[in-house]
Amino acid sequence: MSASLLTRSAITTRLRAAGCVFAEDEAGLLVSAAATAAELTDMVEQRAAGLPLEHVLGWAEFHGLRIAVDPGVFVPRRRTEFLVGQAVTVARTAAHHTPGPAAPSPPATVVVDLCCGSGAVGAALLSVLDHVDLHAVDVEPAAVACARRNVAQAGGGRVHQGDLYAPLPATLRGRVDVLVANVPYVPTEEFDLLPPEARLHEPRTALDGGADGLDVLRRVAAAAPHWLAPRGALLVETSQRQAPSAVAAFADHGLIPEVTTSDDLHATVVIGRPRSS
Repeated sequence: MSASLLTRSAITTRLRAAGCVFAEDEAGLLVSAAATAAELTDMVEQRAAGLPLEHVLGWAEFHGLRIAVDPGVFVPRRRTEFLVGQAVTVARTAAHHTPGPAAPSPPATVVVDLCCGSGAVGAALLSVLDHVDLHAVDVEPAAVACARRNVAQAGGGRVHQGDLYAPLPATLRGRVDVLVANVPYVPTEEFDLLPPEARLHEPRTALDGGADGLDVLRRVAAAAPHWLAPRGALLVETSQRQAPSAVAAFADHGLIPEVTTSDDLHATVVIGRPRSS
């Protein structure tokens, strides 16, 4: 596309021809983001070639924040804002009681964000909760680097690289108030049915959840009771179809499950609390 033809109308036409459903809105975002005509030309062509808009822009809107999203990093979905909202409710319900009138302030709420991707969920929780001790984890190096920037921007926390609980400090065992996990939950046989934007440009580890989509969820649920505080809770995003199996997995590992849904966001979250609570 020639730089001389980079009107918003022409960009909209180009993106619509490439199959972009919200071509006009995307054209406006690209025009606003580009510093030069050459950069705009490059961005339009990347988007027309199928690169996710968020990777082209370098950021995604999520829970009122602008989250940095590097190429090759999972793009936070709007439905996951429901997971954040449920986690906020859990955190405030399970708030620590001040041990006495002389105590200067309540202890920090310990939050662990597994499968954190860009760190969007952890950053969102930092932005709305007070006194948070955040630990986020992802297995992908690119995601960890991205999450560290987003978490620092939102108020600070530690981002660890590794497999689920493995890189977490042992001192967190039995102390986690809010354990959130936006695990991969696409069944392997359905992976090839995903839109090309996700299938080709996001890490498979962030999407493929195994034979029935629940392999990682089961691993998270199995170890959760060892990490949760007595009043803590595990919150995992899944699909409405998979919710009954997710509930069974929670119950199998000693968690009392509860399913919450949002019709507006087409989101399903399973919450599990220790039986001792």
